[in-house]
Amino acid sequence: GEDQRWGPVSEAGEYAFDLPHLLSTRRIGPDLARVGLKYGDDWHYAHHWDPRVVVPDSVMPSFKWLYTQVRLPLVKTDAGPALPPAQVLRVFFTMKGGKLIPLYPNGAGLTFVSPPPDGRWPIDGTPTIDFKGFGSEPPALTAVTLVIPTRDLIGLVAYIQKLGTDRGAWREVFEPQLNVPAVNTVPTPDLAERGRAVYGARCVGCHGPKGDGNGPAATFLFPRPRDFTLGVFKFRTTPSGSLPTDSDLFRTVTRGVRWTAMPTWHELPADERFAAVTYIKTFSSRWKDEKPEPPAAIGDPPKATSALMERGKSLYQSAKCFQCHGQEGKGDGESASDLSDDLKFPIRPTDFTRGQLKGGSTARDVYRAMTLGLDGTPMPSFGDALSDEERWAIAYYILSLSAWRDPRTGRPLTVPAGARAALDRPETAADRPESALDPARLEPATAQKTGKPRVLHRGIRE
Repeated sequence: GEDQRWGPVSEAGEYAFDLPHLLSTRRIGPDLARVGLKYGDDWHYAHHWDPRVVVPDSVMPSFKWLYTQVRLPLVKTDAGPALPPAQVLRVFFTMKGGKLIPLYPNGAGLTFVSPPPDGRWPIDGTPTIDFKGFGSEPPALTAVTLVIPTRDLIGLVAYIQKLGTDRGAWREVFEPQLNVPAVNTVPTPDLAERGRAVYGARCVGCHGPKGDGNGPAATFLFPRPRDFTLGVFKFRTTPSGSLPTDSDLFRTVTRGVRWTAMPTWHELPADERFAAVTYIKTFSSRWKDEKPEPPAAIGDPPKATSALMERGKSLYQSAKCFQCHGQEGKGDGESASDLSDDLKFPIRPTDFTRGQLKGGSTARDVYRAMTLGLDGTPMPSFGDALSDEERWAIAYYILSLSAWRDPRTGRPLTVPAGARAALDRPETAADRPESALDPARLEPATAQKTGKPRVLHRGIRE
């Protein structure tokens, strides 16, 4: 059970960088060595503010003392409610005109302020309250509470994201998440009612009681939680503009969406996931009026070759993928800062170098996204613009950019080949913890020399 929920048990080599070594096998709560990069930073900020808003069963206490809280009245303007020009805001914003920083409150007025990339305040610009997430029915707020993470919390989240990443992209080959069967739910009153209970326990914190993506945690999250009332979904096997199949929704619920606040729910019983899919479909009238189109046929990927990779690199330029995703695939293209989704919320192009892609990190996953597009976003379908061979070539080139990198520095996480080989030998021992990764100081252990040597075994893997 623990392995299915938190991933493989930690191995000795994963502690090689620790001093002192604190080995353990009993996991009372989440194994933090398995949490690094499982969620985006925004999820962690929501979790530290109120753990139960994103993990209903959590017994973790709130860490609200790691936030600065600023209560401000809203002033009426012709453009709608706005923040007053309070002096306290200058600690966190430069208040320069011409550059607006939208802040999205939840229904209770709680308004998260996301820290700048380098974690150093102030942010360059002027904050503005934005109610677009509520459509034509914004809440009647007279004041908001800005919640701003302290430098201590920013550092803590960065550290949590680093934990466990030395092991490599284990999550991409985590078997319980990959075994997603095809499903076709048949709506029944009992199934819908059970789905309502599952949704209320697991989903309402982000997606809200109305399914409109306005749960209490939504103010923390980027990208915003899915608005189910629109019936528009990114990850599908059906053509662009079509509703997804039940299997598509079940897959997303099971595998989650990498690098966002949408976690994997593979540990929930399959029938609860089936029920949740059924209930999610009740939020939009599209499901009553339309049926999903037949899934697109995706064949087996061709063999990856150097020639195919070079072809993909050339097509990446000619198809102008770099305009959004950047020349090196880091999501920093010239158009990246101006992109928004269909609801006019800012949206970032995927950073291919991160090692985790939202819809899956296989060549087939990338090919599917290129072929069908991501509805509701600026990512179009290239099914007509590029040939089958061209889409496979770009898919493989994109995967070549997806090296596993340290989220703090952007540099690849590597272990010298000699050190890795030494750590993988069961008979290897080190005389001191700090020499465990120095091949020159590692030697085969013998009972005559060391008595009962501390053995490093099955160490760091690719």
